[in-house]
Amino acid sequence: MISAQSRAKQGNRKGPQSPPEPGLLVSSKSRSWIFALVFVFATIAVYYPVSHHPFVNYDDDAYVTGNAHVQSGLNWDTVKWAFTTYEFVNWHPLAWISHALDYQMFQLDPGGHHETSVALHVLNTLLLFWVLLRATGSPGPSLVVAALFALHPINVESVAWISERKNLLSTLFFLLALGAYRWYAREPRVTRYAAVAALFALGLMAKPQIITFPFVLLLWDYWPLQRMFADRAEASSENLATIPAKSFSWLILEKLPLFAICLASAVITLRAERTGGTLSGIYFHPFSLRLQNAILSYVRYVGKVFWPSGLALYYPYPSGDSLALWRVIAAFVFLVAVTALVIADRRRRYLLVGWLWFLGTLGPMMGLKQIGIQAMADRYAYLSFVGLFIMVCWGIAEWAKQRHISSAILAAVSVVALLALAMLTHRQISYWDDNVKLWSHAVAVTRNNYVAEDHLGGALLADGQLEAAMPHFYRAVAINPDDPDSNLNIGGYEQQQRNFAQAIAQYKKVISATQDSAVLNAGVRAKAFDNMGYVYRELGDLPHARESFEAAVASDPQLAKAWIGLGLVDQKSGNVGSAIQAYSQAMKLQPSDWGYLLLARALEQSGDNNAALSAIRQAQSMTHNLENAQRGADQLLAQ
Repeated sequence: MISAQSRAKQGNRKGPQSPPEPGLLVSSKSRSWIFALVFVFATIAVYYPVSHHPFVNYDDDAYVTGNAHVQSGLNWDTVKWAFTTYEFVNWHPLAWISHALDYQMFQLDPGGHHETSVALHVLNTLLLFWVLLRATGSPGPSLVVAALFALHPINVESVAWISERKNLLSTLFFLLALGAYRWYAREPRVTRYAAVAALFALGLMAKPQIITFPFVLLLWDYWPLQRMFADRAEASSENLATIPAKSFSWLILEKLPLFAICLASAVITLRAERTGGTLSGIYFHPFSLRLQNAILSYVRYVGKVFWPSGLALYYPYPSGDSLALWRVIAAFVFLVAVTALVIADRRRRYLLVGWLWFLGTLGPMMGLKQIGIQAMADRYAYLSFVGLFIMVCWGIAEWAKQRHISSAILAAVSVVALLALAMLTHRQISYWDDNVKLWSHAVAVTRNNYVAEDHLGGALLADGQLEAAMPHFYRAVAINPDDPDSNLNIGGYEQQQRNFAQAIAQYKKVISATQDSAVLNAGVRAKAFDNMGYVYRELGDLPHARESFEAAVASDPQLAKAWIGLGLVDQKSGNVGSAIQAYSQAMKLQPSDWGYLLLARALEQSGDNNAALSAIRQAQSMTHNLENAQRGADQLLAQ
C-alpha cells in the first residue's frame, strides 16, 4: 500500500496547480455542456422568426435572387465560376458555393436560406465554447462568452441577413483552426500544422476578414496556452502538463507559412478590389477623415457591447460635430489608456489578449484603406467582440472570486443579463421581417442616411406605394446629389409621368456618378442606359436609343430588358438579323411568352417561317393567355 505521505510527495512532483475555477454559471465541465445545449435551444428560439423573413433589398439580389450563377445550383460550372470570379468586388468562393447549395435545396424560398444561417450561428456558438473550454479549462467564463456571442443583438445582422453568409462561414473556419491550433501545440507535427493552415485558408475563401488569424495565434500563445513568456506557476494544470513553452522567436518563425497565406489572400483581395474601379466624389473620404472615423468607431463599438441600441443595417460617415476634434482626441485617449492598463496588468493576461483580439480582428474593417462607403457595420463585430467578451467574463469571474461572491449569485446575475440581451435581440430581429420596417428603423436611428432613405423608397416601391416612396428618393439626393440609385428611381418616376427631358437628365446623372466605378455599379449603370434607351425610342430618336441599349448590354450583358430594347430598335430600323440575335439573347437570359412572340415576328419578317413557328410554340408553352401576350408584343412593336 502507498502511504499518505508517499502520495503527497507524488502529488508535489506534478508541479504548481492552478487556482480554483472562479464560478460563472457553472464550475463543472460536464455540467457546462448541458448548459451549453440549453443556450443552443435558446438561440434557436430567439432566431426562429427569421425563417419567415423575406430577402433583404440590399445585396441579397446580387448574392441570390438576381444571380444567375447561384441559381444554376451546385454543379461543376458553378464551382468553377465561384473560384474564378471577382463579382461584387470580392473573392469568396465558399460563400458563393454555400448560396448555390442553398438555392439548389430551397430555390427562392428565403426561409430555408435563413435557417441555414441560424444553424451556422448555433454551430459557431458551440465551437467558441469548445475552443475556450479546451484552451482555458474554465467552463463558467467559457460558457458565458459563448452565450453572449449567441444572444448579443450586435450579431443579428450577421445572422438575419442572407448576404452575410460569408461572415458566418469565415468565423466557422476561424474557430475550427483555432481549436486545431491547440491540438497542434500539444504535439507539434507537420500534419497537425497543415490542418490549421488548411482551415485558415478555407476561412479566407469564405471572407478575407480573418486575415489577422496568425496574430490571434500569437495572442493565444500568450494566453491561455502560455507557450510565450510562460510563467508555469500561473499556467493551468492541463496546459502545464501537455503544452510545452517556446521562445518568442520560435513562435514567430512557426507562423511564417500562415503569414504567407495572408500575403496571398491580400494580393487576391486587392486584385478583386481593383475590378470595382475607384471611389470618387461623395463616396471618397480623405485619409484624415477615415482615420478620425476609425478612432471614433472603435469607441462606438465598445459602447455597443454594453448598450446595444441604435443598431442599423447601414451607418453613414459622420459629419459636422460628430467628428469634432475634441471627440476624436477623447476617443484616442480612451483607447490609449485602456491599452496601457491592460499591458501594465501582466498578471491578468486575458485582459491584454481580449483587448488586442478586439482591436486587431476589427482593424481590417475600420476603413483606413477605403473599400466600402459605410462608416462602421454591426457585422464587423461578429468575431471581434469575442475579445471584449473574454475580458468581461474572465474579469468578472476573478473579481467575484476575490470578494467571495457565491457562484449562485453570479449565475443569477449572468442569467438576468443574458435574458435582457435575448429580449433586445428578439426586438432587433423583428426589424428584419419587412424591408420597409428595416429601413424605417435605420432612418430613425441614424442621421443623413441617404442609403437608408433610398432603400426605404425601394421597399415602398416594391410594395406598390409609388407616391409614398418618392419623398425618400428626393431626401436621398438632397443628402447625396450623386446617389445613383435614387437618381435612377427619380428618373423612372419622371419617365412614367412622360417628363422625358427630366428623365434623361436624371439618367445622365446616374451615368456620370458611376463613371469611375463602372464595374462596382454595373447594374444601376446598365439600368440607366436601358431606361434612357426606351425614352429615346419614345421620342423617335432611334440612333440615340440604339447607342443607349448598346451601352446597357456592355455594362451588364445579363440585362434581358436591354437586349429586348436593342432588338426593337434594330427591327424598327430594318436590321432584322440583328434584331433576331438580340431577341434570342434575351430569351436565353429571361424567357417570356411575349419575348418569344417578338422573336417569332422578326423571324417571319426574315422569311424563316419554320423557326418562327418554333418560337410561337415556345410562347404557347409558357402562357395560358396567348392573346394577351400577343397584345403585349404588338404594343411594344407599335411604339
